[in-house]
Amino acid sequence: MPDDVRSDAFQEAYAAALAGDVAARKKKEETAAPGTVGALILSYQQSAGYIELRETTRKGYASRIEALRKGHANRTISGMTREGIVTKILAPYAGRPGAALSILKMLRILIRHAIDIGWLNHDPSIGIKRPKIGEVRSWTDEEIAQFEAHWPAGTRERLAFALMLYTGQRRSDVHRMTWAATTNATVTVTQQKTGARLVIPLHANLRQILAAAPRDHVTILNTAFGKPFTVDGFSQFLRDAISAADLPLECQPHGLRKAAGRRLAEAGCSAREIMAILGHKTLSEAERYTRDADQRRLAEAAIVRLEGQRANKIPKPPPARLGNRRKKTDKSI
Repeated sequence: MPDDVRSDAFQEAYAAALAGDVAARKKKEETAAPGTVGALILSYQQSAGYIELRETTRKGYASRIEALRKGHANRTISGMTREGIVTKILAPYAGRPGAALSILKMLRILIRHAIDIGWLNHDPSIGIKRPKIGEVRSWTDEEIAQFEAHWPAGTRERLAFALMLYTGQRRSDVHRMTWAATTNATVTVTQQKTGARLVIPLHANLRQILAAAPRDHVTILNTAFGKPFTVDGFSQFLRDAISAADLPLECQPHGLRKAAGRRLAEAGCSAREIMAILGHKTLSEAERYTRDADQRRLAEAAIVRLEGQRANKIPKPPPARLGNRRKKTDKSI
């Protein structure tokens, strides 16, 4: 069965299983015509490069692979062109730049595999521009205060919010945090995306909120039924909490991670210090926050200097002349 239970491929496979047609489906996939996208997908899934991926990465690839298999399994690899990729593979995702970018990334992975095994001698996707998607922005301090005013300490919403904001971790990591990995001073997390193990000191505000939270389960965050969240369930829980606080749609859960980086930079933290908290692998990712903070500080300093310079150039009014008037005399005397 496909890994992604939400995908069309899973639903089709599940229906086939109920109908007793699993063998027929498997046989059909295993007999994809040589030199086609379907055959390339099978070859890639049997390669060391795919098998050695982390399980979470393979799950992330599942829906994209199935979309390419379902829509383009019979398309030949040798006849693939840049124009064909744009008009036939990416065109159905017009208006959905995020989905188009995901498909393009997956296709390029398959193309690299085709080159490695000698099915292609060039990359037909070269020159295709990445679809532009809107970047998730950082929450402002005013928006943070508005959420906190709506969800007081002691609510699950405020607990989830505080863990996101004060650890700077992704949703996929926050919803898995456990009490066993938390002390009075730190929380330890192994990032699902990178595999990095981080020991993060607890902010004073987060310590207070954790101290008031019940410890009835292994995981810190749980559903109303006492079960651990799935990452999708946790995402929806956060979005509902954000909507209830009457915040704009631009306030996305991932924006809290951006806000954590922004606040660290504005506090004067170096790029490497930000990396130690957020778990970035490269300096360039963390330097985005320090550049923004530096730009703001320099801009503020420049305006202060400009205002001071203009104040010094404004001519001062002459002092009032008091007591210097001479008395008029009568020259006829």
